[in-house]
Amino acid sequence: MSSTFRFLQGVFPVTGQGLDKHELLDGSLTHTVAEGRRAQVLYVRGGNSSDELVVLVLVRDGVPMRWFPIGAKGDVHVPLRVVEDVEAGEVLELHVAAPTGVVGSVVVDLGLVEI
Repeated sequence: MSSTFRFLQGVFPVTGQGLDKHELLDGSLTHTVAEGRRAQVLYVRGGNSSDELVVLVLVRDGVPMRWFPIGAKGDVHVPLRVVEDVEAGEVLELHVAAPTGVVGSVVVDLGLVEI
């Protein structure tokens, strides 16, 4: 069985609209699982340059699936080895939420494997 690793990563600006209002961080942080395959998220790493808590939100087909808080000027590394399968055709997106008025940058690295 062949597997393909995928990475959604980069450094992106953040402007907070409220912790309850997450939005797509960047269009490059979207992945659709290929037909005939399934995916598993392996890990999420992130860093936050702002003076406030921000939250990365992993969204599957428009529904939040996992929340990853990153403290002020902090970082997070969460291994997720085989927590659950994401089926063919499902869309994963990485969103962000931050308190209103917060301005900063986040560094994100989400690794997944398609099998």
